[in-house]
Amino acid sequence: MADEKKGVIFAVFTYMIWGVLPIYWKQVDHVGSDEILAARVFWAFWLTIAFIFLVGGHKQLLADIKDLWASKKKFFTLMLASLFISTNWFLYIYAVTNDRIVETSLGYYINPLMSMLVGAIVLKEKLVPAVKVSFGLAAIGVAVLTISYGSLPWLALGMAFSFTVYGYIKKTIKLNALGGLAVETLFVLPFAVAYYIYLFSIDRVAFLQIGITTDILLVISGLVTAVPLLLFALGAPLIPLYMIGFLQYIAPSLMLVIGVVLYGEPFDMIDLISFSFIWSALILFTLSKVVEARDIRRAKKAGSV
Repeated sequence: MADEKKGVIFAVFTYMIWGVLPIYWKQVDHVGSDEILAARVFWAFWLTIAFIFLVGGHKQLLADIKDLWASKKKFFTLMLASLFISTNWFLYIYAVTNDRIVETSLGYYINPLMSMLVGAIVLKEKLVPAVKVSFGLAAIGVAVLTISYGSLPWLALGMAFSFTVYGYIKKTIKLNALGGLAVETLFVLPFAVAYYIYLFSIDRVAFLQIGITTDILLVISGLVTAVPLLLFALGAPLIPLYMIGFLQYIAPSLMLVIGVVLYGEPFDMIDLISFSFIWSALILFTLSKVVEARDIRRAKKAGSV
């Protein structure tokens, strides 16, 4: 029980950090989203590598890289995953720095439902009736927003889809969180460096040009990427999967409150109706997973008797 409590604490801190990150990204909204992404990739790689060497994990990292290189399928599959997570980071940063934090919360609310949909389509996983109803409720919520906006909430759907595909790919390749982050950022590091060189060449770079505060914030972008992943890596193995599914709603809930209360983003009756459908879908979805996990535990206990 002590381990489970520790796992819950780590997971809660993880999702709380992710939930309040819009406040951090707002501090650099005077920097282009493209440069913020390049900085996040660049500094996340070097800070992660430094930490891995500090804790003596470099031998395992080298072994993981050799293993990936030995299997070209794994190598290029993880490269694809790095492209999807980079896309997710860009859409998220773009949304936050362009006053669309509420839309980011929508994206991360519908992400678990989209993950289950991909599982049903790609892995042929069977969907229980409650999950099917959840999809229907979420679809109504997105449809209401689409009619209200006059177009699809493409940022939210793009974030949900890119993270869903990233998560699906990561399930097929077993790497620890820090090692995985190091390798994934290594794949896109050359692009980040090349893009920074390009920005310097056209005199459109913020790093080392605006002020020390901006420079520090851009460097710290690597830290705020790595720290929650480390906490998640420590906490996730200690708690049941259904509990992770429940706790993950902390992040988009905080994003929604921050967007509306702290930054005054619009949230009218249409938004409330749409989100209500999605919240109902998530409640039903989560309850179905809790019941499923309980039934599995009971079956295991019965089998061990």
